[in-house]
Amino acid sequence: MLLCLAMSGICAAETLTVLTWGGAYERSQTKAYFEPFTALTGIEIRTEQYNGGIDELQQQVKNDNVAWDVIDLVKSDSIRACDRGLLKPIDDDELPPAPDGTPARADFYPGALTRCAVGEVIYATVLAFDARAFSVHKPTKVSDLFDLERFPGKRALQREPIAILEWALRSYDVPVEEIYNLLSTDRGLDLAFRRLDAIKDWIIWWEDGATPARLLAEGEVVMASGYNGRFFDAAVNDGLPIQTLWDAQLYDYSLLAIPRGAPNTDLARRFVRFATSTRQLAEQARYISYGPARESASAQVWKHAATGIDMRPHLPTYPPNFERAIRKDHEWYARTGDRLQERFASWLEE
Repeated sequence: MLLCLAMSGICAAETLTVLTWGGAYERSQTKAYFEPFTALTGIEIRTEQYNGGIDELQQQVKNDNVAWDVIDLVKSDSIRACDRGLLKPIDDDELPPAPDGTPARADFYPGALTRCAVGEVIYATVLAFDARAFSVHKPTKVSDLFDLERFPGKRALQREPIAILEWALRSYDVPVEEIYNLLSTDRGLDLAFRRLDAIKDWIIWWEDGATPARLLAEGEVVMASGYNGRFFDAAVNDGLPIQTLWDAQLYDYSLLAIPRGAPNTDLARRFVRFATSTRQLAEQARYISYGPARESASAQVWKHAATGIDMRPHLPTYPPNFERAIRKDHEWYARTGDRLQERFASWLEE
């Protein structure tokens, strides 16, 4: 069944399929993008969930059987997918300006726009801990992850080399600006994996982004890596005793892209323009503690929709949180991803 949009003259399928991450993040998108877009156009949004990566996208494009209209990607995946011809290019000029007329390319934060994707939010992979687990000394820095003597207990870490290698080098006091140069050498990787060796038997690996907060809440682990918005949701919305460490947060962008061969390309472009407007990005930050990818939207962030608390101290981009942040080097990950995964998989099997 087709639905024609009276105001735009576009005829499109009445359902737009968006591949995204589920959980608190998807709920924030529903409030900020999906429901308002449906109210404006009459087009229903159907979502599917995944845990990242581009393997399935590559297979669908290869088989000329793409199931998604829009896909939410981390930046390194968006770069790899674009380089492999899996995404449609998006021109900056077709994106809406800021309310004061500032062109989109000048309003989005540096790095938020790529040839094939448009930034939504700045999120961070952070460490969090169970506040009940430590009565005297509480973790304050990323090196505490590797200190089993002062902070005994299981750790939940993502089954990926992302973040944990950077944190391992920071625990040696390697300066932030030198981390990726050192990780590009065998010596740097050896140092990082040697640090991880010390806690390997204490690690519970996770793949689903909802798992770290659950493991902390159930007392199965005392520390966990995870997305700052998930920990915020667990602590503020669910009242769980989870505290976030901002030391060495690894920040990244989440971006919207349109797969090559998407069933409803024109409508997907309209949705991307709508979702990445100043108003909608600022609206999303009322529901989850991710920083909007546009400066004009960041200026409009204030209160949490459910509790009324000030959202700014909970954002990765809040200045005190940002002081010791690590900018994820997307080009480095895109360039070294396959080799890094092989080294990580070999280490897991040792």
